[in-house]
Amino acid sequence: MERYSRQMLFNKIGAEGQRLIGSRTVLIIGAGALGSLSSELLARAGIGKLIMIDRDYVEHSNLQRQTLFTEQDADDKKPKVIAAKERLQSIRPDLEIDAHIAHCDGPLLTELAMDADILLDGTDNFDTRLLINDVAYKASKPWVYAACVEASYSSCGFVPDATPCYRCLVPVLPSTTLTCDTAGIIAPAVQMAVAEQVTTAIKILTDQYEAPYYLRIGNVWDMEHMKYKVDAMKDSNCMTCGCAPVYPAFEEENTDNAMRLCGRDTVQVIDGRLTAEVVNHTLTRLDMKVNRTPYFQEFHYSGQRFVCFNNGRILIHGLHDMNRAKTLINQLFG
Repeated sequence: MERYSRQMLFNKIGAEGQRLIGSRTVLIIGAGALGSLSSELLARAGIGKLIMIDRDYVEHSNLQRQTLFTEQDADDKKPKVIAAKERLQSIRPDLEIDAHIAHCDGPLLTELAMDADILLDGTDNFDTRLLINDVAYKASKPWVYAACVEASYSSCGFVPDATPCYRCLVPVLPSTTLTCDTAGIIAPAVQMAVAEQVTTAIKILTDQYEAPYYLRIGNVWDMEHMKYKVDAMKDSNCMTCGCAPVYPAFEEENTDNAMRLCGRDTVQVIDGRLTAEVVNHTLTRLDMKVNRTPYFQEFHYSGQRFVCFNNGRILIHGLHDMNRAKTLINQLFG
């Protein structure tokens, strides 16, 4: 245990806390700025297992704040969860990591949550957080929210039967339509959000997360750091954690096979028929120039850049019109 000796000297953890951390499994949804840093901190803290899910790949614009990734990862357009897994296992070869290159939907998230002790939010949009909230409360799993944009950050831990849920707090959460892709972000804001998030997660994992409970909000540029007590914010009529929960995020989840990615001129299309074999056959028949990797096939068509993952998920860059995206898919694949 020499590796964790300094952490064990901290009297809130000690030998028993370290044992608990080493026995736990954490599901991290999103492997971008938040998820990459939280996974590294947990790996270095001695977590037993990480489950990671992310649908994207590393780009050069990520390197300013997404600390696990390298220039080579961006050059190779390596899927984020694969790049993260490789880096984390170079830090800790004994760490078990279950990596999923996939879109986070209700059924997959529910399946992965069953094997986790806690869920960590590494996403960048409101709808996915509502889904995480519903999955966590339906499965009676704690989860920790984190968000950041520009120089601001926020974080809060949620525990079924103990705290109000994320849906209860929506009226008091920072209201913004800004994203990192539209308003930018500085790395210290990410690090503050993750510092709060991972500390809360470690408290939960070592059975030390107790009332009073707080939503923490800050701005690193202005050096403002605030906390708001949330114990009394539980809504007895809440559709997720109230007296008669119905978990509406499952019903509200977008069932369309095309969606715009938050803050980006990119449309994602999911079609299970478009396997790697089908895509490869079509591109070969059309004699198109293709960049093939173990994870996806990349090519240009009708002025747009396509990235076709091996499971029928396609990203069309430089586009925001979902109907146009579907038209292009039909033109290519019928």
